Amino acid sequence: MSVVPLPAGRPVEPPYPHPSGARPPEIPKEFVPRHVAVVMDGNGRWANARGLPRVEGHKAGEASLLDVVAGAIEIGVEHVSAYAFSTENWSRSPDEVRFLMGFNRDVLRRRRDLMNSWGVRVRWAGRRPRLWRSVINELETAEELTRNNSTVTLTMCVNYGGRAEIADAAQAIAREVAAGRLKPDKVNEKLFARYLDEPDLPDVDLFLRSSGEQRISNFMIWQAAYAELVFLDEPWPDVDRRHLWRAVETYARRDRRYGGAVDRADGGSAGGVDEADRR
Repeated sequence: MSVVPLPAGRPVEPPYPHPSGARPPEIPKEFVPRHVAVVMDGNGRWANARGLPRVEGHKAGEASLLDVVAGAIEIGVEHVSAYAFSTENWSRSPDEVRFLMGFNRDVLRRRRDLMNSWGVRVRWAGRRPRLWRSVINELETAEELTRNNSTVTLTMCVNYGGRAEIADAAQAIAREVAAGRLKPDKVNEKLFARYLDEPDLPDVDLFLRSSGEQRISNFMIWQAAYAELVFLDEPWPDVDRRHLWRAVETYARRDRRYGGAVDRADGGSAGGVDEADRR
């Protein structure tokens, strides 16, 4: 299918408002995370608690992703990365795997025009092997259609795993070294990052996971090395933009020192965190 991306800088539509009329909190731009990684957990448990098949939870989670993207636009987040299908998800039942493959494909097809109207740039991170050709086609179509957009970048992580991404990068570097195009002593963190799936994707600032689980589950383990972790009790289908905004408020209050420290013994303010020390 041939698609024509709209020109960069065109007028875009604002996202639909939240049904409650809620508006994002006013947070200084410097305290808004640039990149939010989202683990959309709890779809199956949400469905099971209602006596429904697991796939109904995945269906219900589609609206949550759209609403969180809308909330990201409204509060000023620049990047959202969504864990849509992991390299470990192939171990689920064949029926659920088939559903998830078709569902990811159909969500992209159904929602790409809406995303495009909001100015969302859609990208894909993940491995090609084993992934359905029809899913790859929809991912690439959405990427091409939205490539000039800049309101927010939504990276769909499909057939993605953090360890797999690092292993693939290491293999690519090893090939360069073996071919004589790269010297081993030139390999450092900055160079290594250029071989990741999306090398221009900024580090994760806020890592958000739903459904009460408190682990990162192999998601963006390189990019999230210094991320602030926020865990929600609600299953993913019960999450909306207000949960994102509360997580951003939590992030804005965190003291981020990246391994540094502040010595208050010289008369600095005790107990609190100065604005200059927050990041």
